[in-house]
Amino acid sequence: MTLPARLSGVIPPVCTPLTPAGEVDTVSLARLVDQLAGAGVDGLFVLGSTSEAAFLTDRQRVAVVDTVVGQLNGALPVLAGAIDMTTPRVVEHARAALAAGADAVVATAPFYTRVARPEIERHYRLLADRVEAPVFAYDLPVATGVKLPAALVLALAADGVLAGLKDSSPELGELRAVLAGVQDGVTGPDFAVLTGSELVVDAALLMGAHGVVPGLGNVDPHGYVRLVAACAERDWARARVEQDRLARLFALVEAGDPGRMGRGSAAIGGFKTALYLRGWIDHPTTAEPQVPLNEAETERVAKHLAGAGLL
Repeated sequence: MTLPARLSGVIPPVCTPLTPAGEVDTVSLARLVDQLAGAGVDGLFVLGSTSEAAFLTDRQRVAVVDTVVGQLNGALPVLAGAIDMTTPRVVEHARAALAAGADAVVATAPFYTRVARPEIERHYRLLADRVEAPVFAYDLPVATGVKLPAALVLALAADGVLAGLKDSSPELGELRAVLAGVQDGVTGPDFAVLTGSELVVDAALLMGAHGVVPGLGNVDPHGYVRLVAACAERDWARARVEQDRLARLFALVEAGDPGRMGRGSAAIGGFKTALYLRGWIDHPTTAEPQVPLNEAETERVAKHLAGAGLL
């Protein structure tokens, strides 16, 4: 499916169901895709942080894109993460995802290597030049160690290098600066700004963001569809009620005991356990070396689901 002129709405970053042996569970993945599409989302993002892309082999990454694209059969646009340390590796991932049917690629700044603005800018320009598809910048400083400056994003957008931005940074001031540039016509009319936050979607949309890429959208896609609809109708009171409900549900990412696992294991484990409890995937398995949730932690996730009316 071709991307719309400007991507907008709810674009969940799809979890990657795994079998107990650690292989991609394509049956569960197809079922999850059906649930998300049936909820009325506007697109899907695969191979991002919530998809555990960093843990997947190249073969598994292609299997994910192939499964999602095949299940949708053109019903929704598919964005695929091309996330790796350096430009040549990112280009290879991007080409593989596009060959499997993705409509656009999403890439972070380079990481592990030490980079500053000149290398980041060159990275995106080379990527856009070497792949024949829209490129979205993925601002993820918690993983890359660098924040994409608003001025750089706007400059790359003005030159047609970037089709959009997925902002997963905590700095709303920089997001506002990007949106101000969009509103001033710096980027052209089709540049899309998507927030990766689960918790301040209403605030981001009020500032002018065009859509949301929420990990929690795997668990409650209907909630985010309702939230975005309320914002589109400028019913901010209704939007706040829905946002507050989703914020309470988001506490399921803290069900894992921090004394025995890191935040990443707890978050991905919380999402997958919730999907398992809802019957949308067959196993809550997370990729190694992440620590799985135990029985007591699973019960805590179940309580959050029940409190949100999802179980």
